[in-house]
Amino acid sequence: MIDEWRALDAVYLGAIGHPEVEPGLVERSVIMGLRFGLDLYVNLRPIKLYAEHLCPIKDKRPEDVDFVVVRENTEDAYAGLGGVFKRGTPDEVAIAEMIYTRKGVERIIRYAFQRALERDRQRRESGEASRPPKVTLVDKANAIRAHDLWTRVFSEVGEAEFPNVERDHAYVDACCMWMVKNPEWFDVIVTTNLFGDILTDLGAMIQGGMGIAASGNIHPAEAGMFEPIHGSAPKYAGQNVASPLGAIAAAGMMLDFLGESRAAEQVEGAIARLLRSGRIPSVDARSGLRTDEVGDMVVREIAADRVS
Repeated sequence: MIDEWRALDAVYLGAIGHPEVEPGLVERSVIMGLRFGLDLYVNLRPIKLYAEHLCPIKDKRPEDVDFVVVRENTEDAYAGLGGVFKRGTPDEVAIAEMIYTRKGVERIIRYAFQRALERDRQRRESGEASRPPKVTLVDKANAIRAHDLWTRVFSEVGEAEFPNVERDHAYVDACCMWMVKNPEWFDVIVTTNLFGDILTDLGAMIQGGMGIAASGNIHPAEAGMFEPIHGSAPKYAGQNVASPLGAIAAAGMMLDFLGESRAAEQVEGAIARLLRSGRIPSVDARSGLRTDEVGDMVVREIAADRVS
């Protein structure tokens, strides 16, 4: 199966999972299988607010919530090192080990700096308000001393290769607080696999909800897998009410990865206009719109953009 995936330019993965399936089985066999098998070491999560009314934080506007989280995707506790001893007895022991390699840490940090420069270039080309590119490292090096590797590599790579990119640092608990209080502080966040998993769900809520959240799992210039970050929502199965916007946004990210930047811009632009205008009032199953209806609206909006 991995060899078949490896022959593709990209993989588009819909939300999967069912409550009757053993917890973690789908994640380990399919999602982790792709991430580890194709060495998709970047998990890229845009956190972008398209309409002020979607944000649960008071007085935060679209210009205040526009950053990306770059999550290391192949190491940490997700590597699966550890196990269970004396299961089901009073003496049961469960061990899960975090693992970080210099290669893994260095390549994800370098990608984050490159992403900050790319975002800065895009802002300047689009005429947006200028702000210096910035990368914020999020770890817990004060309590988890293995994270000192992240701190040192972040400083070394930043100083040697990206002197024009501002560097910042936050412990993960403080980052959660600042994402809610002052999301406008962030441009690019780079963090560990475990912390990135948590922070990106928080980020999804800041931008309006899980229904709009998309992600890319990327090995730059080699392979990519794109998916909405929400689950399969089995309670809505067969009702035609679940929002497809996260899946559509993931397709837009895939187009950008494949070099179809204009098509990617059209997908994102269609979503943004529909949300800002209120034609799609929310990004969840309470929007009052059917799943296929939302999809048709996006298609028509893209077609109208092409005509204009």
